[in-house]
Amino acid sequence: MSKLHTQRRDLMREQLAHQAAKLMAEDGITDHAMAKRKAARQLGAADTQHLPSNQEVDDALHSYRSLYQDDSHPEILHLLRQEALAAMRVLEPFHPYLVGSVLSGTADERSDINLMLFSDDAKAVLLYLLKHEIEFDDGEWRVRVNGKEETVPSYTLTAESGVQIHIIVLPENARHSGSRHPDTHADIATVEALQQA
Repeated sequence: MSKLHTQRRDLMREQLAHQAAKLMAEDGITDHAMAKRKAARQLGAADTQHLPSNQEVDDALHSYRSLYQDDSHPEILHLLRQEALAAMRVLEPFHPYLVGSVLSGTADERSDINLMLFSDDAKAVLLYLLKHEIEFDDGEWRVRVNGKEETVPSYTLTAESGVQIHIIVLPENARHSGSRHPDTHADIATVEALQQA
């Protein structure tokens, strides 16, 4: 592949990342794949095989928000993280981790909060929610745990502000699997530190 061809491909990836970020910021699209496909169509590259990674889109989204939403975005993010902390404190017996856009800083006022809980007893979280009279919708989620696909319980709570809080419950050994990274998984202390920064 020629150097010029590589440069053009990289430039197109960058343009796609920025267009996808703009769509996510302005249109409230939360699905990276959908934003990238729509961006590719808008830029006349619907058949490209060189879409940007989710991380490239998130980087572009950070740039977009700091340029165009710097006056409102930090406060929105702070409030979402406060909501996440409140839920995490209630769910503390299950070692909650915050993941997703509220942690990464790409969330906006339409974003949901995503938490991971850990328990070997699949019914423990359900019983805990019932005991504490916390309203929820329940379901299931397909995830990769320790290298294999599993179906795990999921719950959706609605905070007083109306924000949706999505919870998945993973087996206890997944908490110690080494796949927890501070950039992508934050416990209560880490989120508290973020709020102080």
